[in-house]
Amino acid sequence: MAILAGDALFPLGFRHIVSHTPSELVPEPRLLRVITEIARAVGSTGMAAGQFLDIEGGPNSVEFVQEKKFGEMGECSAVCGGLLAGAEDDEIARLRRYGRAVGILYQVVDDILEEKSRNAGVVDVDERNKKKGKGKSYVEVYGVEKAMEVAEELRDNAKRELDGFEKYGESALPLYSFVDYAADRGFGIGDSSS
Repeated sequence: MAILAGDALFPLGFRHIVSHTPSELVPEPRLLRVITEIARAVGSTGMAAGQFLDIEGGPNSVEFVQEKKFGEMGECSAVCGGLLAGAEDDEIARLRRYGRAVGILYQVVDDILEEKSRNAGVVDVDERNKKKGKGKSYVEVYGVEKAMEVAEELRDNAKRELDGFEKYGESALPLYSFVDYAADRGFGIGDSSS
């Protein structure tokens, strides 16, 4: 039933985009690029591939799962915003790298927070294991310290990509703010007392 529900709900997103986006605000070619981007990100080479490997598990799969499940969604969100706004190709490339970094960053931080909660006795290990597939989190594979280093590197990479948007002034500030939110929610990545 869950698979059928997903199959039924998925095309509703495309229908909503097409039927509720005013053509006088967003030209049809931009809208088609957005639909193409979403289909690519969630399809068999995107999020679905990451989800499959997360369910099946496998040696050394954590980076692939992170890239596909979380990087693809962050990338898609950032790119679609740029496409709708009429960004140039070089800006789309920057948004693609920014979104991927932020998507993975968000999940790595989630993994760190979950591990810290588990160690503090807040999260029931059996409940956590019921919700997960066979795949492991970045923290389970490499440990909290390495995950924190990776998170800081992802934060730096995302912000570096935004350096190409200085011509937009304060309009780009929410993108910077989201990077910090993704990294700092619950604790400061650079804070060793966390």
